[in-house]
Amino acid sequence: MTASVQNIGFIGLGAMGYRMAANLRSKLPYDSVLTIYDVASAVLDQFAEEHDGFGKIHLAKNSSEVVERSDVVITIVPEGSHVRSIMSSEPGGALSVEVKGKLFLECSTIDMATSHFVSKTILGLGGDFVDAPVSGGPAGAEKGTLTFMMGLKEDHPRVSEIRSILSLMGNNLFACGGPTLGLATKICNNYISGTIAIATSEGMNLAMNLGLNPKVFSDVLKVSTGGSWVNAHCNPVPGVDPDAPASKDYAPGFKVQFMLKDYKLALEAAASSNSKLYLGPAGLDVYSGATEDPNCVDRDSRVVFRYIGGREKW
Repeated sequence: MTASVQNIGFIGLGAMGYRMAANLRSKLPYDSVLTIYDVASAVLDQFAEEHDGFGKIHLAKNSSEVVERSDVVITIVPEGSHVRSIMSSEPGGALSVEVKGKLFLECSTIDMATSHFVSKTILGLGGDFVDAPVSGGPAGAEKGTLTFMMGLKEDHPRVSEIRSILSLMGNNLFACGGPTLGLATKICNNYISGTIAIATSEGMNLAMNLGLNPKVFSDVLKVSTGGSWVNAHCNPVPGVDPDAPASKDYAPGFKVQFMLKDYKLALEAAASSNSKLYLGPAGLDVYSGATEDPNCVDRDSRVVFRYIGGREKW
């Protein structure tokens, strides 16, 4: 941990943020202060109750209080509109107070235009801003093994400081080239991951309908060309992997509506960069339909296996 950084602020204690902040509090020096804020005040009390034994925790009333009390501010929220709301210059907003010299690490998966706008605004006020979206899901956040895709080059003046902070929450830190390129990396990754999840669900369903045991087929995939991270770590068929969300009634991990949001971001990015996505429209239809299905919404995105009519009991 860089010696000059004593106090860190964290905004957004959702499924990912709560676990990320927990890793920070347990690994930061005891006398450093972790200031937290979330629109759901109850979660702040819960966090303080569970983690105050690791060091000082301050519960902020708004985003501006987080910034005032912190050298570094980390944010992770669902959408770009939430980031714009947080980074407001209105009373209570993060930019309504002095930000000169402060470092903002924005870990949400949002549209690149919003990130560019917020970055430009903060830089204009004398602060530093880096987009650093994450991959690894709640399980990775819990274990502190997240991947961070940083929108910077290795010669960034604060790269050592940034790496020291993010390493408390993850073990794969990539400098992706410059502002918004961390987001570009994450958007492309999630497009690939989401498409593979559909293909794996369809392939598993087809295999089962042809008489194959899904556990055996999954094992074959692990050493064959059809294998993937989805198959190996979160197979969409219930019972194949007892630790996967699918085996827990698709317990919320990376919710299907979040994958829909990221899929839309990918298609928007493709349109703006004149990139052809042949599978994109079809995948968007699947995630849109699953999000509207009461049997799938609010469940892990691999619930697409259920949405396509996959057999869950075998």
